[in-house]
Amino acid sequence: MSEFVLLYRDSVEARQQRMGSPNQAQQEMMKWQAWFKDMTEKGQLKNLGQPLDLVGKVIGGKRRTITDGPFSETKDVIGGYSVIVAKDLNEAAQIGSGCPILDSGGKVEVRPVRQM
Repeated sequence: MSEFVLLYRDSVEARQQRMGSPNQAQQEMMKWQAWFKDMTEKGQLKNLGQPLDLVGKVIGGKRRTITDGPFSETKDVIGGYSVIVAKDLNEAAQIGSGCPILDSGGKVEVRPVRQM
């Protein structure tokens, strides 16, 4: 089994719409909790991860230029991550396809973790 990171991508607007009211936020969190519980019971979830704040900085280039971010060139924001285990990238993508963020048009990026 290998490790994979699931990066949860969405736009700020879609996130605000999903979490608009306290009732909507609670319903959304219940979907995520059910999905995490299912992965845990199947032995797929290695690290729940954490949500990420919507603000940040991006450092780039030889001059180490610091700009506001984390999304200076794109509307997608990485809102959080989890670490899962799967036999290969295809299985990891299948696991990621159950993510609740997809119901509102978000994306899940699946990346293999390289062992050092």
